[in-house]
Amino acid sequence: MDLTTIERALESRFGDNHLTQFYRTELKTRLQKPGESLQVLAADVERLMNLAYAECPLDIRESLAAQYFIDAIRDEDTQHPTRLMDAIDLKSALAYSMKYEAARTVSKTSEHVRSLEVEDSSKKKEDKFESLLNRLEKFLNNCITEKKKATRRNPNVTCWQCNRKGHLQRDCQAIKPNQEN
Repeated sequence: MDLTTIERALESRFGDNHLTQFYRTELKTRLQKPGESLQVLAADVERLMNLAYAECPLDIRESLAAQYFIDAIRDEDTQHPTRLMDAIDLKSALAYSMKYEAARTVSKTSEHVRSLEVEDSSKKKEDKFESLLNRLEKFLNNCITEKKKATRRNPNVTCWQCNRKGHLQRDCQAIKPNQEN
């Protein structure tokens, strides 16, 4: 075996010359993914260009990259004006499309802006809070009353403290405050 045979064997095993057509196809079919920024798209187009057209001169690669980038832009409202500007390289196409999207976003938000009147709602909030507090207090009082009635309703229970019927040990009047556990 000579050196060129070994070189060819290594190139066919580890080289990516056979992948050139794959990269070119991927570049032609590349579209901007939903939620993907223009910067990420441009970086991926540049990566694929370097893999697919490594043997081409730089100026041709830049021109092709700009065209592939414009074709890959998903939003037609951004794609058409960028195509009309006749970008000579990827960087200028990216810069123009980003400016266009920013301007369009600003003009969309300014359409929906309307004046608002500021109203002092602290008094209303305070009244609502007061009302809720009163309702909560009434609810808790009702719960306590119902609980007391529920313990009185069962005359068959026997207190373990005084052995009398009609109440439980926790409700026993015979327990002194310092004896409670």
